[in-house]
Amino acid sequence: MIDQFSIVPHLIALGTAYALAVPIGWDRERSERSAGLRTFPLVALAACGFIQATEGITAAHPEAAARIVEGIITGIGFIGGGAIIKHGTSVFGTATAASLWATGAVGVSVGLGVYDVAVVISVMTFLTLRYLVPLKSEGTELKR
Repeated sequence: MIDQFSIVPHLIALGTAYALAVPIGWDRERSERSAGLRTFPLVALAACGFIQATEGITAAHPEAAARIVEGIITGIGFIGGGAIIKHGTSVFGTATAASLWATGAVGVSVGLGVYDVAVVISVMTFLTLRYLVPLKSEGTELKR
């Protein structure tokens, strides 16, 4: 058991997932959204952690790995659902929910060792949240 204790590769992956989520969380925090600087890195960290923690038992069983990923996707969808608020005929928080889901995909991608996909998802999510706001009509979304 002690010979299997190899923390450095996991620290690199977990640290990368965390770091790739910080700009997204920072943007949401800066925009005073309900989920922000703490939530987004933790979502990426946890998603990556689930993949990393189970890689030893799923390595020879792709269907088992797929079930782990399915569970992560469902769990993050549940968290995102909590960010969505219906007020009268309006729905708010969908961008926060979608960005939480994307951040989970960052964590899963890093956990699976597909760093290039994780970087692209992170950058595109950040750019979408940051620079597409002016294209959105005023007053269609609450800050929470």
